[in-house]
Amino acid sequence: MILVCGGIKGGSGKTTIATNFAIMRSREGGEVLLVDADDQESATDFTMLRNEATGDGCGYTSIQLRDRSVLTELRKLKDKYGDIVIDTGGRDTQSQRAALAIANILMVPFVPRSLDVWTIEKVELLVEDMRAINPLLHAYSFLNRADPIGSENTEAAELLSESKGVRYVDCPLGYRKAFGRAVAAGLGVVELKPQDRKASDEIMALYRCIYGA
Repeated sequence: MILVCGGIKGGSGKTTIATNFAIMRSREGGEVLLVDADDQESATDFTMLRNEATGDGCGYTSIQLRDRSVLTELRKLKDKYGDIVIDTGGRDTQSQRAALAIANILMVPFVPRSLDVWTIEKVELLVEDMRAINPLLHAYSFLNRADPIGSENTEAAELLSESKGVRYVDCPLGYRKAFGRAVAAGLGVVELKPQDRKASDEIMALYRCIYGA
């Protein structure tokens, strides 16, 4: 499976999802490739930190690709890995479109704030464009950094559920310090000790929804 963490709006937590999913897939014994297609190179920085923190490798292969090379190189590499996870950043870039031309799944996290959620219309247009090239592309939206209380989660979920081209999955990730602590330690949130059970359960629910594990 080739999975893209992307979208239109920056700051929604795409790199956190991409790195956590790469770790979770690798922990199940698969050959995983993490592709950093974001100019900010956050996934690469995380992988370097992870290599230093673990001392015995990060558990997956990590490379950087940009623009058209995302598509051309992945065509060569896709049969060598059981799973490919691509972090494309938060803009409609050539890198993201190249990734979506070959991907099976696009995952788009949304922070439950009006200005963030309203970008779903632009995501729908992006997906529509890319399905003309890649008809088998599946697109999913979900809430990330969701509030513990208040009506914004419900309102955002209702708006995302109305999308015709991007399926909303009801597996929200809360605004939890455990995700930040895990990143700072070069770990996936399921690897933290002691465990933050709520954070682990949330990321696992989303993971199972996408991968059917």
